[in-house]
Amino acid sequence: MNILIKNVRLLDPSKNIDANNADIYIANGKIFDIVLDSSKKNFAADKIIQADGLIACPGLIDLSARLNSIEIELAAATAGGITTLVVPPDTTPPLDEPELADRLIHRAKDVKKTKVFPLGALTLGLEGKKLAELAGLKKVGCIAFSQANRPIIDTQSLLRTLQYAATFGFCVWYQPQDFYLSQNGFAHDGLIASRLGLAAIPVAAETISLLTLLELAKLTNVKLHFMRLSTAKGVEILQQNEYKNNITYDVNIHHLLMTENNINYFDTNAKFVPPLRSENDRQSLNKAIINNDNVAITSDHTPISAENKLLPFGEAKAGASGVELLLPLTLLWAKQNQVSLLEAIKKITAIPAKIIRTAVNDDSEKNLQNLGTLNIGGNADLCLFDENEAWQICEKNLKSRGKNTPFFNETLNGKVKLTIIDGRIIYSDL
Repeated sequence: MNILIKNVRLLDPSKNIDANNADIYIANGKIFDIVLDSSKKNFAADKIIQADGLIACPGLIDLSARLNSIEIELAAATAGGITTLVVPPDTTPPLDEPELADRLIHRAKDVKKTKVFPLGALTLGLEGKKLAELAGLKKVGCIAFSQANRPIIDTQSLLRTLQYAATFGFCVWYQPQDFYLSQNGFAHDGLIASRLGLAAIPVAAETISLLTLLELAKLTNVKLHFMRLSTAKGVEILQQNEYKNNITYDVNIHHLLMTENNINYFDTNAKFVPPLRSENDRQSLNKAIINNDNVAITSDHTPISAENKLLPFGEAKAGASGVELLLPLTLLWAKQNQVSLLEAIKKITAIPAKIIRTAVNDDSEKNLQNLGTLNIGGNADLCLFDENEAWQICEKNLKSRGKNTPFFNETLNGKVKLTIIDGRIIYSDL
């Protein structure tokens, strides 16, 4: 199908483009042309979309989204404008065998919605003991390797694992969290946890793990991406590290907008791993995101059933649904921090694309060169949205099976109107 998107505001952070009255021509799944002055062009369009008042950008990229139900959660992702997402290995069963990862990739392709890049498990069963079949997992399409939020406890095992990954040029995505300091904890080690009587997770749980990993990285020269950074001290460690220009990391959007105060009254929708931290931590994370082009924003989408949230705080499962809220929450973050729309979109398009390309580091993966950008001749993966349209976050408006979000029943601005993947209209609210 040939599609013509007319008179749209075009944002492409990878090229620093913010242009009004643009026309986007799509043919055979590719971007045929982009005209920034709306001049007439000889093009036989099967569908013309009048996009006055809308914004077009590269399809959003989410570096962490769990798919409890592939069909349902990928439909939710497309409704959120996400055209590419990374799946952590803590599926059921974990992605520790090539056959399991291959099955996930093919099931996602059969659904024909958001593109899925899996992370392979670093160790069998994510138990932190025996190395998984990394080469086989890489061969079937895993872009990097991770323990999700389950640390490798034995430092010797961690060193051997990183050595093996470095030998073959594999990238390791690791969530820095010391097992012994975080086990049985549920909240940030601060006044709120003390007042509510909740077992706490200190900042040191993150920083000790970070320092250990950085020292081991020096020994092994492994490529590292840190997942879900949550503390000011953690940011400081990375900014002062001698390898800071080679370090990438991501931050959950909720940690940029919320603090430990949001768990008041034991709100299980505000329970995360790592936990929501202090206001000082939140501000430091915001500064790091604003000033660093190696840091991405992620939804850390974790759909959880109502019965697993309607439990005492310590027993409830951690996480929140996020793929449908990644755009409006990023726009809210940008407004609060006086960040331009172009820079905000960069955090969920161009930067995560760069992190994925760094992880893969394979010249044969030519499609990755078109990830997070709008190249003529490249895959037509786009998101069209209305930055001012308000919508209520409620059960009927969320496609995800998980309705768990601390923003439930609130009204946010920023509504995805159209999601195009490989030149096909996958989601439309026009």
